[in-house]
Amino acid sequence: MNLTLPPLSLYIHIPWCVKKCPYCDFNSHALPVDIDAESNEVAYIEALLQDLSIEAVLSDGREIESIFIGGGTPSLFSATAITRLLDGVRTLTQLKPQAEITLEANPGAADAAFFTGYRQAGVNRLSIGVQSFNDEHLHSIGRIHSAQQALDAFKLAAEAGFHNINLDLMYGLPGQSVSRAMDDLKQAIALKPQHLSWYQLTIEPNTLFSSQPPASLPSHEKLAEISDAGIALLEEHGFKQYEISAFATEEHQCRHNVNYWQFGDYIGIGAGAHGKLTSPDGHISRRRKQRSPAAYVESIHSGDVLSSENRLQDEDLVLEFMMNVLRLNHGVSAATFEQRTGLSLQAIQPRLLHARRAGLMEQNPEVLRATEHGRRFLNNLLMMFS
Repeated sequence: MNLTLPPLSLYIHIPWCVKKCPYCDFNSHALPVDIDAESNEVAYIEALLQDLSIEAVLSDGREIESIFIGGGTPSLFSATAITRLLDGVRTLTQLKPQAEITLEANPGAADAAFFTGYRQAGVNRLSIGVQSFNDEHLHSIGRIHSAQQALDAFKLAAEAGFHNINLDLMYGLPGQSVSRAMDDLKQAIALKPQHLSWYQLTIEPNTLFSSQPPASLPSHEKLAEISDAGIALLEEHGFKQYEISAFATEEHQCRHNVNYWQFGDYIGIGAGAHGKLTSPDGHISRRRKQRSPAAYVESIHSGDVLSSENRLQDEDLVLEFMMNVLRLNHGVSAATFEQRTGLSLQAIQPRLLHARRAGLMEQNPEVLRATEHGRRFLNNLLMMFS
C-alpha cells in the first residue's frame, strides 16, 4: 500500500506567558521580568527561521497550507517581530497564497494594541483566550485578565480588520453552574465570532492543579448537562460542531486543525514544538524540539535542535490516526486511512467490526466515523485500536 503525501501545515511555538496558568500543561514559561523584550524577540525569531530552514528541506517542496502561531502567549511579541517571522516564512517556504494564518492572543496587558500590526503582517485569523466572561471564574482558574478586557480585546480585533476570530472558552470551572456556563456561551455568541473552541477544564498531570486541585468542580452528571445544553445552544445560533470541542459558522472551520485531525503533516518549530512528516519513501516520523527556550535558542547554533525523532510503526500509526480522525463529527473516508498511513484497511477490519457492533462507530464501511455515543466515550473507543 502506497502513501499519498498529505497536505502540509506549519506550527510555530512561542513559549512565554505573563504568568503560567495552573491548569496549563503546554510548554509555556513565565516571561522573566528582567528580560529585554526586543532582544529576546530578535534572538527567538532568528532561531525560529533557522529551525524552519532545516525543516523546509524535509517537506518535499509541498506548499504550506496553513500556519498556526501558538503558545504560550504569542501576542506578547510585537507586530514587528511577527512581521519579521512571516516574511521569513515566505522566503523559506512555498506558502499558499490564501493560506490560513492564525495567531493566539490573550486579553489584557498591552497585546491588544498589536492587533492592527498583526493584520498588516498577514495574520488573517485571531484566536483569543477568553476562557470565561465571569470574573469570579477567571480568578478561580488563575487567569490575569477580566471579563471587560476580554470584551475589549474582541472589539479591538474586529476594529483591526479581523473577520475570522475564534474565542476559546472553558466549562466545568470551579463552582460553575449550568446557567453560568450558558451565560458564558451567550456572551460569546452575542459578539458574533466566526468560531468557538468550547472545551472542558481537565486536570492534567504536572500542572499546579494536579497537585493542588481546585474545590467545587462540577460532577460528571453536571458536566454532561452543561455539554448537552451548550451544544444545543450553539447549534441554535448557527455554530456547527465539527469536532469534539470545535464549533464554527459557515465556512469558518479552522483549516489548520482540520488538517491535524485528518492526519495531515505539519512542521513544528519553536521550543518544545512537535512535527509530523511523511517522507516520499512512505515513512512517517515525529520530530520534537528542545523544550527549554534558552536551550532551544542555543541548540540552533550547535545544530542539535531535536530532542527526539522517531519513525512511527504500524501499531503507532493505527492508534494515532484513530485518535485524530474520530474526534471529527463527520470522520473521514475509509480510503483516507490507507492514503495517510500506507496500511491496508483490511488489517484493522476485526477492530472496526468490534467497534461497530458496540455502537461506537457508524456501520457505513465507506466512512470511519464515531457515533455520538462513541465520541462521548472516545477513550473507550480508542482502546479498541491500541
